[in-house]
Amino acid sequence: MPADFNWAVGGEAGDGIDSTGKIFAQALSRAGRHVFTSKDFASRIRGGYTAYKIRTSVDRVQSVVNRLDVLIALTPRTIEENRDELHDGSVIIYDGERTTMQDAPIPDDVVGLDVPLKRLAEDAGGAIMRNVVALGAACAVTGFPIENLDSALEKRFGAKGQKLVDNNKEAARKGQSYVDENHDHEFDYDLETTDNDYVLLNGDEAIGMGAIAAGCRYYAGYPITPATDVMEYLKGRIEQYGGHVVQAEDELSAINMALGAARAGARSMTATSGPGIDLMAETFGLVATTETPLVICNVMRSGPSTGMPTKQEQGDLNAMLYGGHGEIPRFVLAPTTIDECFWKTVEAFNLAEKYQLPVYLTADLSLAVTEQTFEPDAFNMDEVEIDRGKLVDEDGLAEWQNEKGQFKPHAITEDGISPRAVPGTDEGAHMTTGLEHDELGRRTEDTDMRIKQVDKRDRKVETAEQREEWEPREFGESDADTLIVSWGSNEGAMVEAIDMLADRGIDVRFISVPYIFPRPDLSDAIDDAEDVFVVECNNNGQFADLLERDALARVDRINKYNGVRFTADELAERISGALADAPEVSQ
Repeated sequence: MPADFNWAVGGEAGDGIDSTGKIFAQALSRAGRHVFTSKDFASRIRGGYTAYKIRTSVDRVQSVVNRLDVLIALTPRTIEENRDELHDGSVIIYDGERTTMQDAPIPDDVVGLDVPLKRLAEDAGGAIMRNVVALGAACAVTGFPIENLDSALEKRFGAKGQKLVDNNKEAARKGQSYVDENHDHEFDYDLETTDNDYVLLNGDEAIGMGAIAAGCRYYAGYPITPATDVMEYLKGRIEQYGGHVVQAEDELSAINMALGAARAGARSMTATSGPGIDLMAETFGLVATTETPLVICNVMRSGPSTGMPTKQEQGDLNAMLYGGHGEIPRFVLAPTTIDECFWKTVEAFNLAEKYQLPVYLTADLSLAVTEQTFEPDAFNMDEVEIDRGKLVDEDGLAEWQNEKGQFKPHAITEDGISPRAVPGTDEGAHMTTGLEHDELGRRTEDTDMRIKQVDKRDRKVETAEQREEWEPREFGESDADTLIVSWGSNEGAMVEAIDMLADRGIDVRFISVPYIFPRPDLSDAIDDAEDVFVVECNNNGQFADLLERDALARVDRINKYNGVRFTADELAERISGALADAPEVSQ
């Protein structure tokens, strides 16, 4: 039996693939097993191939692998899409009464289980439960206690009434019984359960949870894949803490509403994806010039233009670093794990207020939609610290007033950070504008004041570079000759690839970078290595370009831009191949 178990369900959009996968993932996590999921879905409501994959183990798993042990195939295309991942002993569950497999014959070394999913579902109360019948069949194949599936079904359908819950439980048992009674094959799988209790969370949910923990009380956004789940998570939760979620008519309205709330003193946020970032660029400059703290979450997807809305890519880095006309100081944070999505969101709000700058918090599709298990204390709210920076009240205004008693919201300071008073602060009335302004916020074209204000805003970043810790995370062998650098969701796959490379006699040093700007200086690490590879999901190697400029040294690139995330075994293969033929990688 393999150390971990890999399961998938596939069909067409509208077949309930996502909810089916989520139910099984919850059942596994409640049974004390670690889970790591992957989704493949089309950008349409109905039609188009879609799949939900689960890798599970009693040990922690951090990536997907190119292997499938059990596949629920609702359509022939499901087999074609996953044929390369099947192996001797894999099991395919399908409904021969509804789906002919003539167009996608089951491989000879694979076990095909013909289960009348629709008919059994109708016997249990409705054809719509055919996927739950398939889950019951999967329980029979894997020896997974169906009682653990019960709890996930209760969570999923409990709000709709006990009868529906009972019908689904019956549907699952019909699938389990059918396999037990009609198929005498000895399966190779026996899913072990433990007494552990895990939290199952995806990246978008972790960002939403982090926003609430950080004190965010206003969110404005427009639905866009794959960022919408941030808003979905906040809606119904942030209101419990006195906050509000507003669905704007478009991305321009969303960022302007968020800016207004931030000017009023609320911790404010918006989230979008690449096309929305383009639309928000003008207001992004207004945020920086008015020195308003704001968090903009960018969940990247394949571009440019509409691109492939439901596919993986890390192509927005240059847009976040350089987008907007003029010179705009900013921060760019890029969580590399799902739990870090929570903590980096908290950090983003603190940085925004401490330095009164816009902060890009960027995830990518793979990080956003992947669900993973964590120990409950991975999100310890007692460890959350909130720093609101130079927020002044009536007692602190005196030192920031001119001789006429007027408050200076854009006072020239040594560290570049001016005092901030929210509307309603006694004696703190002030104005500000997107035009260049003086210390009082009044429009000016004075050349000396222009220089002072630009320099002041830039000094914030210099101050932050000195005060904050912009440290990466490091894995593998610190003295290895081969250095791998990456950012974003590639970390988990690369961490697991380290062991695979070690089995081939290749030691590597891996540095995962969650800070894009400011970022850690990796010049010494690059100089110390004989071979340097930068792993990222784009074509041009945007992060590699930054490292080459920082270190004044050439690095090789391992890029992927077909809309699919890296897997651990893929990275191990490409890195070992690159070491044998490095020039081929850098083409």
